[in-house]
Amino acid sequence: MAKSDAVWALDIGQCSLKALRCTPDERSDRLIADAFDYIEYPKILSQPGAEPAELIAEALQQFLSRNTLKGDMVALGVPGQTGLARFIKLPPVESKKIPAIVYYEAKQQIPFDLADVVWDYQRMGGGSEEEGFTLETEIGLFAMKREQVFRILEPLTEVGIEVDLVQLAPLALYNFMVFDQMPDLGSPDEYDPENPPPSVVVLSMGTDATDLIVTNGYRVWQRSIPIGGNHFTKALTKELRLTFAKAEHLKRNVSAAEDPKALFQAMRPVFHDFLTEVQRSLTFFSNLNRKAQIARVVALGNAFKLPGLRKYLSQGLGYEVQRIEAFRGLAGPQVLHAPAFKENMESFGVCYGLAVQALQKGLVSTNLLPKEIIQDRLIREKKPWATATAAVLMLASTLSFVSWTRALGTVREIDWQEAHRRAREVKQFADKWQSEINGLLSQFQSTDQIGQNLVGNVERRIVWTELLYAINQCLPQDMSIQSGQPRPADPADRHEIYIENIEAQRVERLEDWFAAVRPWYLPPGGAVLPGGVAAPAGGAPGAAGAAGMPGPGAVVPGAAVPSAAGATMPSPATPQAAAPGAVSPSPTDAASAQGAGETPAPEGPSGPGWIVRLTGYHFHNYETPEKAKGRPMGRVYLYQTLIENLRNKTIELPAFSAHEGQTPGQKEKVTMKELGVEYPVLVEPKPYQKVEVLDPKAALEEMLNPKASVPSAKPEESPSPEAGANPAGKESSVKKKTIVLWKYPFTVEFVWRPTPPSKRAEEKKKAEQARTSQEQPTAAPPAAKPM
Repeated sequence: MAKSDAVWALDIGQCSLKALRCTPDERSDRLIADAFDYIEYPKILSQPGAEPAELIAEALQQFLSRNTLKGDMVALGVPGQTGLARFIKLPPVESKKIPAIVYYEAKQQIPFDLADVVWDYQRMGGGSEEEGFTLETEIGLFAMKREQVFRILEPLTEVGIEVDLVQLAPLALYNFMVFDQMPDLGSPDEYDPENPPPSVVVLSMGTDATDLIVTNGYRVWQRSIPIGGNHFTKALTKELRLTFAKAEHLKRNVSAAEDPKALFQAMRPVFHDFLTEVQRSLTFFSNLNRKAQIARVVALGNAFKLPGLRKYLSQGLGYEVQRIEAFRGLAGPQVLHAPAFKENMESFGVCYGLAVQALQKGLVSTNLLPKEIIQDRLIREKKPWATATAAVLMLASTLSFVSWTRALGTVREIDWQEAHRRAREVKQFADKWQSEINGLLSQFQSTDQIGQNLVGNVERRIVWTELLYAINQCLPQDMSIQSGQPRPADPADRHEIYIENIEAQRVERLEDWFAAVRPWYLPPGGAVLPGGVAAPAGGAPGAAGAAGMPGPGAVVPGAAVPSAAGATMPSPATPQAAAPGAVSPSPTDAASAQGAGETPAPEGPSGPGWIVRLTGYHFHNYETPEKAKGRPMGRVYLYQTLIENLRNKTIELPAFSAHEGQTPGQKEKVTMKELGVEYPVLVEPKPYQKVEVLDPKAALEEMLNPKASVPSAKPEESPSPEAGANPAGKESSVKKKTIVLWKYPFTVEFVWRPTPPSKRAEEKKKAEQARTSQEQPTAAPPAAKPM
């Protein structure tokens, strides 16, 4: 049954049952109290000879006879000493992770198995949140043993009262104080932990214990003091040798006693013990919250009617202990002006706080009602609807069955026998042909697989030939040779790159290889390569140019290339020993050749594939800016020739096998990407090496005129046969002429995913079909016929 906006708040104490019915008001800061009840037990529940279960049951029956709870919510307050309260300050953490952290803290803070307790938590006010992270957050963790909750709910269940909210009395008093006694409290965003607002101490004395609550409106701290009104009664019983009932009567009527001084003298130890416990609690609170300032103390509970108690506490604490004269946020003359309510108003603080929370106006909203009770009620509420739905479905099924049964009764089975026979014959005929089709299809697939294996073996050999052919086509070609002109005399002017070694290794994770070479990878369009490199006068290639151009080649720490089985290729991390006089490059060269500015990190390849490594060198380098004349050299020359070609060049391959739309012998234009070549990387750029080689001009002259290389021998100085062909101290030829060149060694690696010709033809066919389908115009809808 749906609940109304009204709530009955119940506080079943040791001395009496208090109940208050409230409804929301048009004003958000006020509630309407339209009913209350105050039922005092014949005996105090902790009094010797009392039967608590019977006394509570009688009080509840009396309450139900006076009031109706139909359709109203019911909130129940339980004593603070029956539960556990912990307050935890969290470090800066993401908001979405708070539940997981609280669950971990609950396992640490609650001294019982979480399955044996009912617990809930509340994020206290005053914290802040920035970009999804909470700062200065305090969490309140509250729990009760499960069996204790059911024991408290048992008397209400027996009389038919369903409780919707279970809350600890100290937290109910906190909601009451913030709602009723702190009207000027700002929003949680205004809370400053370094300068908190003044705090208020609430002392709510019950029969056996006193709840001490300290709050500044945003944060709350509470402790249960094991001293209550009964302790004063027991002191009178012990000192004056009175019965419990007589001592309780004298305590409530001290002014009418024959010797009030004797009564106060008997209760003085309890006064002192209570003051000591309060002082000790406030000292502990001050040590925890050194910036807190206590402004006032508020007394609640009928036990504070004892003459002299508030004055004694005021003198001992140094703060005035005040009474609540009226409820600011509560309206309803028929309740507020009732004599019974006015006489016991100080004991209705818990009921008031429970009503504030139940009507969703409190700062604390935790509920210690067991989840299984809530689930059982939901199932019970849905059960009538589920039963009605099942009945409707059953009725619909019955009607459908009856209608189809009547229709079936009109059919004569003999009229359909011939049709059934013909249908079976057709099905058998179709099954026979389907079986033959499946057999032929299986034979075709076997034959096709044999053909694929034969073609595949051929194509696996072809792809390696194509790769080597493509690498050769990507090397720079000297145009002077193609045009019939003689080669340049200076090797630095020749467009030639020499490949010394080609290695290939298959790996299962290309991403591991790319992670190792990422520092040297230059993404397409990620940098503008300089057109040439000039070294300072008298310097060597590799130093910064006069125009600020980077020198090619820098030694950068490298890593081994991973393989599929965990083995590695020999890493080119250690550069070859430079020739004497070799000059190391500038430290800024690596960043300069990769291009100015930052570029987004490339994603790189993934999955299995081949890593191909090219090891070689070139002499396209110059010693001075005047000789370079702006021409590229070093690794810049590699980027503009070999690496650029590996990335973007289109080559012509012979058609090794005939495919659809292709005749044997014709040329096939293939890009390097279509061939499966991607991600070329100049790995660990190395420094230049100064080498001394034979002068090609001198070698040519020696070849054309061999006599010029041997000095003419005088007849008298002809060597004797005994002396040998080369006597000591004599040279048989002139010293050969040499020149100095700057050699740039390199290692280039790239990814290769073999793409056989058949696969390339299939992909081109799919691309052509997709392009054709996009270019076809959409058929226009037929024109409407004229009327």
